[in-house]
Amino acid sequence: MKAVILAGGEGTRLFPVTKLLNKHLLPIYDKPIIQYAVEKMISFGIKDVLIVSNPLYITHFKRLFVDEKRCSVSFVIQKEPKGIAQGLLLAKKFVGKDNVLFWLGDGIVEDDISRHIHNFTTGAKVFIKRVKDPERFGVATVNKKHHVLEIIEKPTEPKSNYAVTGIYLYDNTVFTKMKNQPPSARGEYEITYINNKYIEENTLKAVFLKKQWFDIGTFESLYKASTFLRKKFLKSQQVGKK
Repeated sequence: MKAVILAGGEGTRLFPVTKLLNKHLLPIYDKPIIQYAVEKMISFGIKDVLIVSNPLYITHFKRLFVDEKRCSVSFVIQKEPKGIAQGLLLAKKFVGKDNVLFWLGDGIVEDDISRHIHNFTTGAKVFIKRVKDPERFGVATVNKKHHVLEIIEKPTEPKSNYAVTGIYLYDNTVFTKMKNQPPSARGEYEITYINNKYIEENTLKAVFLKKQWFDIGTFESLYKASTFLRKKFLKSQQVGKK
């Protein structure tokens, strides 16, 4: 299993801060957002990690992980923000014949999903979370067997309150499914197109996250994540002193 972390995008909702710094390098309490993602990969036992980012900040990511010994961290440049699926396609050579854990780097996830990773063989899995404002996200409709029936991006009238969190497990056919993919109306290569290919095969399953999840797209979510992780850190320090 290889891991690909997407850390591109302009982070426009976090302007003017992100005019100076990539969103994934912003601090969440005591670490940059991207470091939480890499440390999650390490906790899952993944040894090979690729970070996809834009050319302005790739040297910053390299500097951050230059001394990382627990896993191999590689980098690839996404020259233009052409969509999430394009970011994954840039990882095709890195992934090779393996399956891939694809992770949007601006998410903070507390669940341990390692068993899903180690037991994964074929098809695809998407990790979803019940939220109060599903219209902000891709929204999944799921049947009783946890098969995903439909994913709609930012619907005005959501059919469920299950948000797609930006964590995906794909088998190696994912790159075949990208062949001849058309750009969307906004000119990007959408990950929903790929997920729908798996839905057509009835091979896309949902995993329900139960613990805390933060989508770092606004200053409010940045603050809430920092506060949550600060409390968690201080609690661990208190336990360690007993």
